[in-house]
Amino acid sequence: MSVDNFKTNIYEYLETLPTFTFMRLFEKPSTCLAIFRLLPSLGRQIVMSLLYVEMPMSITDLHIWVNKDGQKQLQESLLKLSRLRILEERDKILILNSTFRREFQNALTGGGMQQSFGLPCSTPDKHAVDIAFLDHYATTQWEAILHYMVGTSLTKKPSRGVLNLLERSKLMQISAETGQLQITNKGFQFLLQDVNTQVWAFLLQYLDMAEVLQMDLVEVLNFLFQLGSLELGENYSVETLTQTQLQMLEDLRDYGIVYQRKKASKRYYPTRLATTLTSGNAALAGASIKNINGHIDTTTDATSDAEQIDQGFIILETNYKLYAYTDSPLQIAVLNLFVQLQSRFKNMVTGLITRDSIRNALVKGITAEQIIYYLQSHAHVQMRKKIPILPLTVIDQIRLWEMERNRLKPTSSFLYHEFNVQADYDAAEKYARDIGVLLWSNANARTMVITEAGHESVKSFVKKRLHSKN
Repeated sequence: MSVDNFKTNIYEYLETLPTFTFMRLFEKPSTCLAIFRLLPSLGRQIVMSLLYVEMPMSITDLHIWVNKDGQKQLQESLLKLSRLRILEERDKILILNSTFRREFQNALTGGGMQQSFGLPCSTPDKHAVDIAFLDHYATTQWEAILHYMVGTSLTKKPSRGVLNLLERSKLMQISAETGQLQITNKGFQFLLQDVNTQVWAFLLQYLDMAEVLQMDLVEVLNFLFQLGSLELGENYSVETLTQTQLQMLEDLRDYGIVYQRKKASKRYYPTRLATTLTSGNAALAGASIKNINGHIDTTTDATSDAEQIDQGFIILETNYKLYAYTDSPLQIAVLNLFVQLQSRFKNMVTGLITRDSIRNALVKGITAEQIIYYLQSHAHVQMRKKIPILPLTVIDQIRLWEMERNRLKPTSSFLYHEFNVQADYDAAEKYARDIGVLLWSNANARTMVITEAGHESVKSFVKKRLHSKN
């Protein structure tokens, strides 16, 4: 899921860029390699087949390469290649973009003088850090953002730039009651996604903000794609970076994407969040991951860790009682959004799903389906042996509580009452009904409710009628 999500997010953004921007992007070998990785497998095969062939290829010949079952996949691949400005069709002839061809060849062969894959520092770092440190740093920085979103105060408050991005991306919004930022429906959906998708969702908002701040969009994109091609654990010089990219380093430090000992440092380290940007691999695979019993396990490999996470940690009973085998403050904070927590042990918390706890989540914009999806995706391995995974009584009740809240919807309107004469009320009611602005009426009480849009028309009608009588 993670590979598809992060590729879709970037691809949809790139598709909106003008041709001129692509021509500048293609001037960097690292960017060409990153965009190549976004292509479907058939699209990559087409590019590699044409890369060292100077003669143009007809669209008819290309169709011969693919059997009948793969024709639809071929059309989709050609469409993506076209929208990414890599391939152009002229008079039934396929033409590979010349700039892309040249710089992608340089990316594969190490040619050119671009240094777009970073410049490793030639001198040893007196304050060198290892991969374990970088993983811990990236996890700490990124989870600080997630902790803030769910309202925990276990970590330092994110920087002003991060807060602006959270609000701008609609992951959080200012509450009318408290005046503080609180998580939104979109923010809760964000928490359900894998880390790669979360990071790219953040970076895409950063790209939009970069344009507002008049930063060079091409330089921003080039640096992000460059980071995806760097080596984890290696330190790189800032000498090859532009002024825009140097400005980016400070923001990317806040996200945990790069590590820089201090702002004036002449070197930086990409973290695993950076080196997996364009690969689709687990963004924090090397970090300490809690297993199903809530214990930290750094000895197992990334695959077994992923399997443990997929097994989940939640047990939900038909009496609405919930058991979560975790000691992760972040997971507990997420559960606290829609569960009434009761007890906490060393590696487990217990709670109850109640009408009030669900309503509190609904008020924040979290939907019943999002809650159900979260419970299903984090269900314990023992729960997964059942069909359905979750108790239907609990699932149906969560949906009913949502329907109960949605029965009444506030609508801005105007109340008309205290008509002295029944005929005046009847005329006004008929006029409002005829123009379609009557929401409710009671003839005996001589009272009616008019939509906000229809208020001026009805008010004018009533005034004219009363004036004509006088």
